[in-house]
Amino acid sequence: MENRENIGWDEVLEGGLAPYSELAAPEEDWLGSLNEAQREAVTTTEGYVRVIAGAGTGKTRALAYRFAYLANVLGILPGHILCATFTNKAAGEMRRRIRRLIGDADTGLINTFHGLRVAVLQADGHALQLPKSFSVLDNGDIDAMLAIVYEERGLTLRERTYAQARDKIEMLKTRDRTDYFHDFIAMGDDELKRRYAEAETVDDIIFYGHLLQQKKSFGLDYNDLIILTLHLFDTCPEVRRAWQERMEYVMVDEFQDIDGLQYALMEALAGHHGNLFVVGDPDQTIYTWRGANVRYLTEFDAHFHGTRAIIMLENHRSVPQVLSAANSLIARNRQRIAKDLLARRTDAGPAVWYHGADSPAEAAWIAEGVRALHGAGVAYGDIAVLYRAHYASRAVEEAFIREQIPHTVYSGTPFFARREVKDALSYLRLIATKNDLDFRRVANVPKRNLGRRRMKYLEEAAEREGTTLYEALEAHIGDDIFKGTGAADFLKLVETFSATYAERPVSAVLADLLQASGYERLLRSPMPPEYLAQAREAQAAADLRLAERAAAAQFSAGERVAHPVFGKGTVQGVDMTKRAYVVAFDDLETSRAISFHDAHVDVVDKPRLIGLERIKPSEHQLLIHALERILWADVRKSHGMTRILS
Repeated sequence: MENRENIGWDEVLEGGLAPYSELAAPEEDWLGSLNEAQREAVTTTEGYVRVIAGAGTGKTRALAYRFAYLANVLGILPGHILCATFTNKAAGEMRRRIRRLIGDADTGLINTFHGLRVAVLQADGHALQLPKSFSVLDNGDIDAMLAIVYEERGLTLRERTYAQARDKIEMLKTRDRTDYFHDFIAMGDDELKRRYAEAETVDDIIFYGHLLQQKKSFGLDYNDLIILTLHLFDTCPEVRRAWQERMEYVMVDEFQDIDGLQYALMEALAGHHGNLFVVGDPDQTIYTWRGANVRYLTEFDAHFHGTRAIIMLENHRSVPQVLSAANSLIARNRQRIAKDLLARRTDAGPAVWYHGADSPAEAAWIAEGVRALHGAGVAYGDIAVLYRAHYASRAVEEAFIREQIPHTVYSGTPFFARREVKDALSYLRLIATKNDLDFRRVANVPKRNLGRRRMKYLEEAAEREGTTLYEALEAHIGDDIFKGTGAADFLKLVETFSATYAERPVSAVLADLLQASGYERLLRSPMPPEYLAQAREAQAAADLRLAERAAAAQFSAGERVAHPVFGKGTVQGVDMTKRAYVVAFDDLETSRAISFHDAHVDVVDKPRLIGLERIKPSEHQLLIHALERILWADVRKSHGMTRILS
C-alpha cells in the first residue's frame, strides 16, 4: 500500500480499471456457478455446519442456494426452513433471491430475529397470558413512557437521561433482574402500581414505571421479545416441540454478531432435528458493544461435536491490491480463525493511503478523483463516499457542490422512526386497540385543545376508575372541561373507523383516516413538504403489507425501512433523485462495516468506492475504503500517522 501525501489522480489511474463484469455469475446456473467451498456449504445439509465466509466470498449466494437446494432437490417445504438474519434489508434481499430460485412465495421463515420472536409470541403467547394484539416498542415509544414516569415521580433529565434510562432498563432485564418477566406476566395492574408507588430509588422508579406503562399499552420491547420467547419454550414444552418439529433446517446469517439469548433461541429451535447451519466471519464482528460474542462462532465446533467446518476464501469483490492490504490488517486481529482471502478479480492500480493536510484538502482530492474516474468511464452511481460520522461529510459535500458533481446523502432518520409516520401508525393502532400509548400520541394531533391540563384530568379519572384513557374520555365527555374542544369529534372518528376498518384494505383505511382526522391537512400546512410525502409512503407501505401487520398490532415500530435523505445543494441539469446518476454519500453505520479489534475495515458492495474516515490513533482504528486499488484514510493533522499504517 502506497502512503502518499501528494499523489495525483493521473498516477492513481495509471493501472487502469479492473472489469467489474467478471463478478456476475448467472443465478440460474445453479451448482455449476459455485466454487468448491460454496458448493460444499450448499450440499452439506445434515447435522451441525459452520461456515467461515470472508468478505466478498459469496455468503449470501451460498445461503440462498442452500435454501433452494433443500426445497428443490431434497423436497423440504420452504415453510420448514428457517433462515434468520439481523436486518430487514438482509432478510428482504434473501427473500428476493430465494423466490427467483424456487419460484415460491412461501418465504415467511426468512426473517429477522425480531420478526421470528414476534411470530412465535403472536402464535403462542396466549400461554403466557399475552394478548395477540401486543405492539413492539422502539426507543421513541419507550421515551414517551419514560416521560410519563418522570412527570409523575418528579424525575429530571439531570438525574438520568432517557438514553441512560433505556440502557439501565436493558441491563436490569438482561443481567440483574432476569426474572422480571414473572412480575410482568403474573402481576395485575394493581400490584404493579403498588410496586411503582413504593419504589424509592431512581432505578426502581424507572423500572417499575416502565413495566406498568408496558402493561397498560400491551407493549413489548426487543429484550422482552426474546426473553419471553425463551420463557415460553421453557415452561410450555408442547409449544417448544411444535416449533422444533416445524424447523427441520435452521440457518443463521452473521453468526459472529449473535448474543447469548439469540444463541439459546437458535439452539432450542434446532434441538429436535439437529440441523443447524451457521455462517459468519469473526473478522466482521461489529456488535460486541451490545452483547455479541464472537466465541459462539469460533467455538461452535467445540460445543457441537461432529460439526462440519467449511471456510470460504475466494473473494469476488475486491482487486488483489486492496485484498492484500486488507489481509495484512486483518491478521492483527486476536480472536479469529486464521485465513487469507484470495482475489478472483484482475489486477488494477496500487492501493493508496492519501494523507490530506486538512479536511478541505482531503475533500478537494476526493472531488478531483471522482472527476477523474468519471472521465475514465465510471458512472457516478458506481462511486460512494463513506464517513464515520455525518459531520465529516460537510467539507466533501461543499467540494462536490462547488465542482457541480451530482451526489445524494443516504441514511438519516429511519423511515418508521419519523414523527409523521409514527403518528400515522399510532392512528392505525388506536382504532384497533385504543391503548394509552397511541392515545397520548395522537389525541391532540392535530390540535384539539386536549393539552396537558385536560390530559392530566383524564389520567386522574382513568387511575381512579381503573380504565384506559380512551374509556375515561368516553365516560367524561360531558364534563365542562371538555366543552369547546375537539374531544367529541375525536371519539366519533375513532369509533367510526373501529367499526369499519376490519373489512377494508389497510392502505385505504389509512388514507381515509389521515384525511378525516385532519392530519393530512396539518402536513399540508407550512411544514417541510417531505412530511406529507413520508405519510404517503406509509400508505404505500400498507400496500406492501407492512401496515397490514400494523393494524393487526403485529407491526414492529422498531423495524427500519431504508429511505434516502438527499444531499443539500443543487447540481444544474441533473436529477438528484436518480441513484444511477449520482455519487452516494453514506455513513459506516448503515454501510457494510467490518470491524476489528485494532482496525475497522469497510468493504461495501459497490463496484468502485472512495472512502473518507477520521481516525483516533490512540484507538488503533483504520478504515479501508477501496476504489478498486485505492486504500486510504485521513488522520487528524495533529496526530500524525497511526501505528497500524506505519
